[in-house]
Amino acid sequence: MRRALELALLGQGKVAPNPMVGCVIVHENKIIGEGWHQQYGGPHAEVNAINAVADKSLLPASRLYVTLEPCSHYGKTPPCADLLIQHGVKDVVICNTDPNPLVKGAGIRKLLATGCQVHVGLLEAEGLDLNRFFFTYHTQKRPHILLKWAETADGFIGKTDGTKLWISNNLSKKLVHKWRTELPAIMIGTRTALIDNPQLNTRAWTGKNPTRIILDKDLQLPASLNLFDQSQPTLVYNYKKQETLPNLEWVMLDKNEDLIPALLHDLYKRQLNAVLIEGGAVLLNSFIRAGLWDEACVFKSNANLADEGILAPILPLALLKHVSHVASDKLLIYLNNQTKLPETGEA
Repeated sequence: MRRALELALLGQGKVAPNPMVGCVIVHENKIIGEGWHQQYGGPHAEVNAINAVADKSLLPASRLYVTLEPCSHYGKTPPCADLLIQHGVKDVVICNTDPNPLVKGAGIRKLLATGCQVHVGLLEAEGLDLNRFFFTYHTQKRPHILLKWAETADGFIGKTDGTKLWISNNLSKKLVHKWRTELPAIMIGTRTALIDNPQLNTRAWTGKNPTRIILDKDLQLPASLNLFDQSQPTLVYNYKKQETLPNLEWVMLDKNEDLIPALLHDLYKRQLNAVLIEGGAVLLNSFIRAGLWDEACVFKSNANLADEGILAPILPLALLKHVSHVASDKLLIYLNNQTKLPETGEA
């Protein structure tokens, strides 16, 4: 199963909104086939693993390990549960059940009905972490929210006079661009757009550009900004207009609704299962106050601002998950201790 999880990770940034899935087939303690979900709309992990088996007659006497419950419905590809049954697979080990209402145990029940042995929950926690965007999307009915900021050693993320301040080092910048290739969307607020005029693309790393999301409630941003160059999909959430151009859409929200939940509901409907919130402080604190965040990625510089500045956000009820160093920066990953993914188990 660890090998299956390793294989699943190879699909990172390529399969959303589908989950990353890996599959390993073992006969007499020897791997005879393996595969992973490589591209959205393409063959699933089980299909690729079975196709990799040279002698299909071995399948009925083999054990199949898969990181997520085999699908039971027709989507862009036929049901994987049917494929396993067709090849006479009689022993299946599953890491996590599928939270998608279209599956949610149906694949397991289909296998059991044919006399297949099904074991669920092996390395369950690792599987939940691997596909946390997918699980949040289906269980919380919203995108998985990752907050990201860089702060000085004395706790500031910007200058009060509105001038641009670069805090983290170049290696940290490259890492963030790598994250952008792995996430479907990235969001900033009005002040950050005006001060930094960012592109929010992946120019420092090879990969797909995320959908840009801008919160500009009163349409204050000038059309000359890089964000409006129509070079990649861009959504502008506001209270004043609804308009669609190629790669650029203004989405009008209802002033009478709570802003953050309404915005996340629209993103959910667009099947964007994760969003990286890159600030600034007003936007980050809005998500924190609403309790609508799942992870926070904080780069801590060893430099001091040595002046008054904009204070870094404070994370209540945060659980420190991981600490590492990116050259001179310290990277701290926090989890929202109030956000819990459901456990999976026997269907």
